Amino acid sequence: MTTTDQKLAELVKRLKEAAGDNLESVILYGSAGRGEIRGKHDDLNVLCTMRSTAVADLAPLAPTVKWWCNRQEERAPVFFTAEELRQSADVFAIEILDMQKGHRVVYGSDPVAAIPVPMNLHRVQVEHDLRTLVLKLRHHFLHACGEDRELRGVIAKSFSSVLTLLRHLLIDFGEEPPAAPLDVFARIAARTGADAGAFAAALEIRDNGEHREELSRVYGRYLEALEKATAALDRILPKREWRRHPDNSGTHSHT
Repeated sequence: MTTTDQKLAELVKRLKEAAGDNLESVILYGSAGRGEIRGKHDDLNVLCTMRSTAVADLAPLAPTVKWWCNRQEERAPVFFTAEELRQSADVFAIEILDMQKGHRVVYGSDPVAAIPVPMNLHRVQVEHDLRTLVLKLRHHFLHACGEDRELRGVIAKSFSSVLTLLRHLLIDFGEEPPAAPLDVFARIAARTGADAGAFAAALEIRDNGEHREELSRVYGRYLEALEKATAALDRILPKREWRRHPDNSGTHSHT
């Protein structure tokens, strides 16, 4: 079986052959970038910085991206210029902060380590993404009500996003989120009153497909816990100023 490092080495080789000097860097982020063991729900998340992202300069990369997605069954890499990535910190605060906390440079320089992340806008993005997830979960329930297989799939598919947002909720509360999911749930319960057991049940469904009670009840508890955690953000941490770059106390930078 091809290892992760072998797959990445082949990807970089193909990218370099296709892009030449236009390719500046390739980084691995997400669970694999943090050095965590990949599970069946984990992808290899790759970000590439380019000197130019004009269509004419991206076109030579198309065969490599198709090979990566179709043959290797991985998520498509994302492509930025370094300046575009830096300017995106206000709208992709969660993603860039996650990259900073755990990534590996596979080729070239490190494009993310020194990007300042405005934490007031991070807090807004966390709330936006939490509320969007709540709405999606309600929508999916209405379409899949009474269909256990579909409800189970919704929980499993949504869980990674929920766990990421719960970790970032703790960051907004001024905490360093624990590594273990169950510890994250315990801290969220302590800070917001959300049911840690509801999140643990969703984790069990994602990892093993198992549940100990009626699935619609599990789904309801999961949604209610997420609603409670979301509501707590406005209660505990009301929205601050909307400036792009707040004072030093509101800007997070890793160097």
